[in-house]
Amino acid sequence: MVSSGWCFLAAMIVAYGFANMLQSVAAARTTVHHTFDPGLLLRLAGHRTYLVGLLCQVIGFVLAFLARRDLPLFLVQASVAAGLGVTALLGVVVLKWRLPAAEVALLVLLFAGITALVLSAQPAPSKGLGTAGLIALTAALGGIGLLGFFAVRLHGAPGSVALGSLAGLAFSAAAVAARPLASAPSAEAFVRDPLLYLLIVHSLVGQLLLGLAMQRGSTTAAVAAMDAAGAVPAAIVGLLLLDDKIWPGREWLAAVGFLITLASVIGLTRYAAPQHHHQAVTRAPERVMVGVVPAPDRPAHLAGPRTAAANRRS
Repeated sequence: MVSSGWCFLAAMIVAYGFANMLQSVAAARTTVHHTFDPGLLLRLAGHRTYLVGLLCQVIGFVLAFLARRDLPLFLVQASVAAGLGVTALLGVVVLKWRLPAAEVALLVLLFAGITALVLSAQPAPSKGLGTAGLIALTAALGGIGLLGFFAVRLHGAPGSVALGSLAGLAFSAAAVAARPLASAPSAEAFVRDPLLYLLIVHSLVGQLLLGLAMQRGSTTAAVAAMDAAGAVPAAIVGLLLLDDKIWPGREWLAAVGFLITLASVIGLTRYAAPQHHHQAVTRAPERVMVGVVPAPDRPAHLAGPRTAAANRRS
């Protein structure tokens, strides 16, 4: 009998793909933040596009939560990265992104790695995490917040990758909390479980860090950094502590698939082209040098879609 987790997994990939693109558009139209300021989420919430993207992410989160009830973390967390493929496709079709050949090749490699993981993963319920696990997740929250306070000072691609990676760690911790929580025997046990509240806080921190990362460079690079950083810790914890399983004899396939997936998302942080930036506009006497023409009464970073055709912002 086919596990329902597979259906949840496929729907999750599509939902996250839409979420990445829509949140990227909103982040590009919001003033760049240089402090670890939760107010960014409130400003982003003022954009209808962001709210729709956030709704897609919540749907993806719920689908991922349901998928983790049966499927191992190494598969679910790696499959989140497949949303990049959906994001890239939507960006090309809707926002006229131009993906370099290296990025296209890495996206194809990403899907190959995830296919290998799908073939090797064995559905199984999770073990409990225990008191030590709760303490570790709480400590991780403080560590991620502290690193985020310093990483937010970075600009451009380094800032995008650093903040995206921290977002990945936060979402990875949320995934670790979600795997045993999904097997709660009743609604009362679900609400009373401390894992639920650790999951919520880690998710909010991850959402803030992802918004900051998307402001600083390529959407693909920010999300790829998040996926790369988030996949490894969750996979290790799942296999060692939560009873995640691999079909007997397919351990090599799981290892190869995970390495290919990880290599492709790391590669995307290096080779993905920027889809948007908050660029400074340099004016010559008769023309705009950068190719972005903001409306007279609007700042350059809010220039909107009526820009020169050569500009590939989202």
